[in-house]
Amino acid sequence: MARSIRRTPGIALLTSVAFLVGAAGCGGGFSDTKGAAGDSTGEVRMLVNITPNLTKSYWEGLVKPFEDANPGVDVKIEAPTGSGVKDTLPQLLAAGNAPDVVETLMADRVLAPQMLDLTDQAWTKDTPLVDQAKLDGKVYTVGVGQQAQSLVFYNKDAFAKAGISAPPKDLDELTADMGKLKAAGYLPLQTAGDYVTGLQLMQLSDPSIATKYPDWFQQVNSKQLKLGDTLLPLLDRYESWIRNGYVDKNALGLKDVGAQTNFLSGKAGMYIMGSWFVRSADDAKPTFDLGVFAAPTEKGQPSPGPQGVTMAAPYMVLKSTKQRDLAVKLVQFLATDKAAVQSQLSQDGNFRKGYTEKLSPLGKQVQDILDQAPKGVAQGEGYGASTLPSGFNGEWNKAVQSLYTGKSAKDVAARMDSWLGSKS
Repeated sequence: MARSIRRTPGIALLTSVAFLVGAAGCGGGFSDTKGAAGDSTGEVRMLVNITPNLTKSYWEGLVKPFEDANPGVDVKIEAPTGSGVKDTLPQLLAAGNAPDVVETLMADRVLAPQMLDLTDQAWTKDTPLVDQAKLDGKVYTVGVGQQAQSLVFYNKDAFAKAGISAPPKDLDELTADMGKLKAAGYLPLQTAGDYVTGLQLMQLSDPSIATKYPDWFQQVNSKQLKLGDTLLPLLDRYESWIRNGYVDKNALGLKDVGAQTNFLSGKAGMYIMGSWFVRSADDAKPTFDLGVFAAPTEKGQPSPGPQGVTMAAPYMVLKSTKQRDLAVKLVQFLATDKAAVQSQLSQDGNFRKGYTEKLSPLGKQVQDILDQAPKGVAQGEGYGASTLPSGFNGEWNKAVQSLYTGKSAKDVAARMDSWLGSKS
């Protein structure tokens, strides 16, 4: 490994820099403007998301094989000091105490200038969604797997009792099935307050919107499409579901955990959620036969449509790092080492093509949906080149919830247009 490089003008020094970078042996391709190579030993600080299943001890165990393979290297796992990584990282940057590696976040216009450009790292090319997450053609974020977004989990027993022989292929069929489930005594679609309301409708909408408007993010941002016009058909449909009792009119008072419990106890026919729900469902061991299908499309569109997906376990290297080579090597290990990848997929309900050995039957159904999808598309606020202004997810959620308190679909569409206009 190369020693630390300081940037100073001068041909002789630039030549030395090129030599040292070339000798670093960690993939190369860096210029002298990107971090300091650092030593072959030392400490690498990594800021990570901490959850009930992604504990600090889990992370320490995950990186131990890397430390064992690189004697003298200590990966220091750091938990957020704020409410999460998103608000902790800016605090650390402002304090001049940024970590070397950050997990959870993806590069946007604000973060990208602080992150190392990994475009020339050949190993990134086979990591999930790396092209979709590019910003201005550059790779800043690499991930371990995918989280599927546009999934409808369903109670097969309820479908059978309602006389439904197969999952719906379009939204008209889905609406008709809701009527049959209600007649059979089930709540057709389980939802909740919190983030769930808007997330579910956006997840359901992804395949239809992406089919009708392949460049939806870009066209909305450039005003070639009016945001509200593209969302209104789905809002109209959702408004009718509330009116017909296909969702609980009092759902906003329910937390996401309560919604999961209701669905897994067999009270509802369907539950729209991301692939992370697989782990909860497997742990709950419901007494009914549980299945999952890809979110149906609008009538007349191919099914399955494009699948809403996000990058799972995304990593970035801070440009300010003094341990650039070790930090990049660590991220390469996390995103490409088979055992490390498998561990992260299993621990947080994530998916990656070719990693099916430890999947449950429900998990295998999700992997099949991902494999059969014609393509993966960004969802909600998006990422990479497909990004809406920050705050879209929260505003959309509040707007959808206003349908429960008397606002019309047209009101909601107009609200979203007004919100986007305020960001121009």
